[in-house]
Amino acid sequence: MSKTRRDLIKNTALAAGAAALLTKTAKAEGEQKPIFMDLFPKGWRNERIKTTGAEINAVIGGSGPPVLMFHGAPQSLITWRIIAPDLAKDYTLVLCDLRGYGDSSKPADGDNHSNYSKRPMALDGVEVMEHLGFRQFRMVGHDRGGRVGTRMALDHPDRVQKLAVLDIIPAWYLYSHVNLAFVRAYPHWFNDLLPSPKPENDIKAQNEAQLARATDPVQKEYLRTSATPEAIHAMCEDYRASASIDLDMDNADLKAGKKIQCPLIALWADKNQVNHIFNPMDAWSVMGVNVKGKALPGSHSLQESAPKETLAELQAFLKG
Repeated sequence: MSKTRRDLIKNTALAAGAAALLTKTAKAEGEQKPIFMDLFPKGWRNERIKTTGAEINAVIGGSGPPVLMFHGAPQSLITWRIIAPDLAKDYTLVLCDLRGYGDSSKPADGDNHSNYSKRPMALDGVEVMEHLGFRQFRMVGHDRGGRVGTRMALDHPDRVQKLAVLDIIPAWYLYSHVNLAFVRAYPHWFNDLLPSPKPENDIKAQNEAQLARATDPVQKEYLRTSATPEAIHAMCEDYRASASIDLDMDNADLKAGKKIQCPLIALWADKNQVNHIFNPMDAWSVMGVNVKGKALPGSHSLQESAPKETLAELQAFLKG
């Protein structure tokens, strides 16, 4: 398993008391509340929202201008638990599990992995926000969620007012600049898109070993949703789409000179190998008309490994 993937499972920068919160059994009139809701402030609500192609699990809280937040792989919406309470002082947060992840539905693959393309994933987000009464909104995406946010800003420029992407370089750039250092550092970028079921079986074995050793309740909650056969297959389909149908869309946009029109900030981890192999701004400067970027201390999951610094950058970027 790559260091990046281990980071996703073994995050050490947890909010004080998060473990204790997860161990609670919250019940109201005999009905058990989803355990992940104990990680968010009292008064926040959980909704399952039907979109054109999926059913999206969401947590909504706070007040002010709307901000849509998407997680990465193989995570879920609990990835925002540390920074969300402070962001919610100024914004209405809509935290979503991507289709195929967390407690959202896992659609069938579709032709050429089309149901896990970033285009329908982006449409999920637009339709969730429309359902909640938000036509325009700010967008924050980590890892795969940042890739979905990028496609959303390109496909729906009238919706996305600002876009923040956390610790990614565009997939088209990575696949067009492959070198040995990248292959060695991120083998899952190639292994996970191989035909089913080999990568699924490999990940299943890894997750079973992780689950057998897991003691941290947050780690167990991540594995609750990411270790199922359906979730593992959906994640592999996500990677397969990134290297096929999504690349076709990206290349078409690049050829046409299509760019992200809203303000865009890219934040990346100074400990992440890919950001030493490549210069993130070389890629992101091609993507938008108003782009800035910055390295932050921490590892891949910035919102968990460097929450203070990540929160400060997002607060400064999102305001106004």
